[in-house]
Amino acid sequence: MAIRLSDSSDDLPINHDINVTPFIDVMLVLLIIFMVAAPLATVDVKVDLPVSNAAPAPKPEKPVFLSIRADGQMAVNETPVSDAGIGAAVQAATNADREQRIFLRADKTITYDRIMQAMNALRSAGYLHVALVGAEGAAR
Repeated sequence: MAIRLSDSSDDLPINHDINVTPFIDVMLVLLIIFMVAAPLATVDVKVDLPVSNAAPAPKPEKPVFLSIRADGQMAVNETPVSDAGIGAAVQAATNADREQRIFLRADKTITYDRIMQAMNALRSAGYLHVALVGAEGAAR
């Protein structure tokens, strides 16, 4: 009984071509994964705003400040006001001049929602010129 180690008739011909179909499939899957993952990576972005180094705008002789303290209490100039009384207090401070700019300053621990509530109260009272006051300093 003899064993045949190689038979030239059973060998497949050598193929020198590269099958690129699996590579294309992998690249398309990776493209889809990155297209879906890229927008999700920017949803929760921490923002550390820089200090402005722009020249401060000239202030009027008697500016009207709406201040929001760290505990959430508000004051027009130095007079404490409630959320409902913002419009009347600002009208009294500006002599009902709706074109006068209102300077809004808030403690850095105040939420964005609280600032927007104050701005909405000013808008509903007819004051559309609102300036946000920030700390002056050199840029980092």
